[in-house]
Amino acid sequence: MTSERMQALLDEAVTRGAAPGLVAGVLRDGEARFWAAGARGVADPTPMDPDAVFWIASCTKAITSAAALRLVEQGALDLDEPVGVRIPALAEPQVLDGTGPDGRPRLRAARRPLTLRSLLSHTSGLAYDFFSAELAGYFAATGGSLAGSLASGPPLVFEPGEGWQYGIGIDVAGWLIEHATGQTLAAHLDEAFFRPLGMTSSSFEPGPDLTSRMAGMHRRGADGGFEPAERFPSAPVLHGGGGLNSTAGDYLRFLAAVIADDGGGVLGPAALRGLREPAAQAGQAGCLATTMPPLSHDFRPMPGTPLSWTLGFLRNDADVPGARRAGSLAWGGLANCYYWADPASGVAGVLFGQFLPFADPGMLATFEAVERAAYEA
Repeated sequence: MTSERMQALLDEAVTRGAAPGLVAGVLRDGEARFWAAGARGVADPTPMDPDAVFWIASCTKAITSAAALRLVEQGALDLDEPVGVRIPALAEPQVLDGTGPDGRPRLRAARRPLTLRSLLSHTSGLAYDFFSAELAGYFAATGGSLAGSLASGPPLVFEPGEGWQYGIGIDVAGWLIEHATGQTLAAHLDEAFFRPLGMTSSSFEPGPDLTSRMAGMHRRGADGGFEPAERFPSAPVLHGGGGLNSTAGDYLRFLAAVIADDGGGVLGPAALRGLREPAAQAGQAGCLATTMPPLSHDFRPMPGTPLSWTLGFLRNDADVPGARRAGSLAWGGLANCYYWADPASGVAGVLFGQFLPFADPGMLATFEAVERAAYEA
């Protein structure tokens, strides 16, 4: 991997319209290196730089999951305790069960309780309506919304443990962390990860310094170009699954801990096993079908590669030739932020953009090119 090669990749990506601006970072041989291209946004010509702050959306999930597993290792949480013991609204979950004679959605009581294990592995049945046609149909028929259903518990799209569906499970894990520690999630992550790892630019509620470094949010226009857009709202109750703002450097510090044998001093052996080992292979782990194209395209990562989900990450269970090794961990965030972490090779990388919809083909092609360049001799 040469610095010139990586910079040329990013410059070319911006020139062909993959994003208004990009930041990439790679950890290899114990050294982190960073590159930037383009501008912070179409309305902000400030050159993009590695210290730019991004809303990393679902990249938050891995950090929340790691925090939960750390508390399991400490005995403060139990992977198999019913969630309802601590969160009464989820003590008696309801499962979508087709439609009744009147054509309206029908619900039944779940036969199994929700557990932290099912939340972290996305096998709980809790979903996002923008990635679940069943849940989107339920809210269309009832006039409700995902946010509006949180107080009473949203319906599950399948029996806990009987499928894989991306959703709000990690947000609920964040609630469990708060219950177990008596801290806000923000305070706990600061204590457990941000301060020990030197993640000084990560926050749910960015102050003036971080705000002054933020990349602009965008959406693709009808002509394929970029238009300024409002930041996607993130209610504090849903922070655990998608609320963080961060930088490429901070996120690489977290990934370095995940692939280090000693967990970077913040993760013990049991927590590392939970983050690295397969926990769910039900259904098509990691594959997303959109119900809201303005937010996301369909996402089919690494076609032809066997995949599973750990208690924190998407995991490829075979080598990707010329790139990540088997057992590598990955995921992304809604505004086209992506990462991978390869414990076998000691390599990790991020590519951050800031626009919707997710799974943009140009960004995914750029991410693959960055990854392959990171493994070049």
